[in-house]
Amino acid sequence: MDKLSMRKISEIMRQKFELRHSYRDIASSLNISISTVSDYLSRAKAAGIAWPLPAGITEQELHNKFFLPADNKKGLRPLPNWDETHHELHKKGITLQLLWREYRTQHPDGIGYSNFCHYYSTYKKTINPIMRQRYKAGEKSFVDYSGMKLSWVNSNGEIIPVDIFVGCLGVSQLIFIEATATQQLYDWISSHINMFEFFGGVTEITVPDNLRSGVTKAHRYDPDINANYQHFAEYYGTAIVPARAASPRDKAKAENAVGIIERQILAPLRNMTFMSLGEINAALKPRLLALNHQQFQKMKTSRWQLFVEIDQPALKPLPPERYQYAEWKKAKINIDYHFVFEGHYYSVPYKYVGKQVNISATPKTVECFCSGERIAVHQYNPKKYGFTTLEEHMPIAHQEQAKFSVGRIKNWASKIGNNTALFIDHMIASRAFPQQAYRACLGVLRLGGKYGDLRLEKACEKALLVGANRYQQVENILKHNLEEVPVENNTLNIPLPVHDNIRGPGFYQ
Repeated sequence: MDKLSMRKISEIMRQKFELRHSYRDIASSLNISISTVSDYLSRAKAAGIAWPLPAGITEQELHNKFFLPADNKKGLRPLPNWDETHHELHKKGITLQLLWREYRTQHPDGIGYSNFCHYYSTYKKTINPIMRQRYKAGEKSFVDYSGMKLSWVNSNGEIIPVDIFVGCLGVSQLIFIEATATQQLYDWISSHINMFEFFGGVTEITVPDNLRSGVTKAHRYDPDINANYQHFAEYYGTAIVPARAASPRDKAKAENAVGIIERQILAPLRNMTFMSLGEINAALKPRLLALNHQQFQKMKTSRWQLFVEIDQPALKPLPPERYQYAEWKKAKINIDYHFVFEGHYYSVPYKYVGKQVNISATPKTVECFCSGERIAVHQYNPKKYGFTTLEEHMPIAHQEQAKFSVGRIKNWASKIGNNTALFIDHMIASRAFPQQAYRACLGVLRLGGKYGDLRLEKACEKALLVGANRYQQVENILKHNLEEVPVENNTLNIPLPVHDNIRGPGFYQ
């Protein structure tokens, strides 16, 4: 059985023991088989891991506990992948006994044939019946986008189409709608937040349409739930259980709600002219209010009345503060133990040099995670090419290593020429910490391989004369063949980048 990602291991336990979801719902949420859910919960029990997880345990430590060497796993035997077993049985000449023999060839200490048949029979019962959907109060919300769009006209006369997000509750069928600029991830999550605030609470499960069609192509979901969407779900205490592809029964409520709002709200607005997205949402609100208070044709009650009586009391409370959407990116820690986000450099502890990390950024903070563990947090700084460095990220034990790195760089520069060595000294002196100049110094020295050491030496001489102290300035001198141009009155017409953090030659007088 393939090992799941570390994030999915803890998510299985969260949904089982905190949200008390069934194996089926957990499997649907994480796009894994029911037998895999069962196996991992068995592994947790065998490893003595309980929920909530021990304080301070990292995702890597949790992963290791689940996959101890075989001689440390008492009574825990690997199970087959029942999805693959079921698929193989559709092939001509394939029998359960044959599949069991192949399984035992791979796992000599695996389960016996009778248990193999029993487990498969149990698995098959979970996929064959066509269930009539029954919903519990406050259990599920269904979300989708309408196929019908509205539009507004900007000041240039351009027609701007907008998407219509639709959400509804399982029991009362209370509907929420909102016009959004796009179906991209930021709008998708923002609409979920607005929906829960409209409901005044959170459902245990959120059911989007098949995830691959839930957002635009720029954010198409793969079988794993998008990291931002998953963090949003954890923050609100809901579980994402996507509807299965080509399974209309899974998303009947959403499709029904979409049809209703298209007929009763969107179609009557189709010929209206709007001047902004806000105008569209303002027009939707009173019509949505009337729809939710409208009586059902076959029941003497409305969606709103059912909501107040049944769904509303069962909803989970909203968190104290709204979820802050975070931009997630991957990065690698450079030799200067900084990572780059939007052109700014942020430090992490020195020991993480060379590690792959995940960056989570909000308008206020930038956080760095390695193997699921947060290793650094900084205030967001929009200054391009600037540095945010914490002294505690430079342990005393690594000072000698730092000196060694500076020594190597200076030694390399001196071999090219005196002017290059002076310019490298100038670059290092212009930074608050020498490590902040490592990356730029290495860039300058590597220009010798592209343009030749002789040209680099002349370019550094010219850069020193005009008071330059950045890699980009030396690169521009070489790129425009300016190293031979005479300097008049210590000025030179070089296309150099200008930034607030360039201190200028006067700073060093």
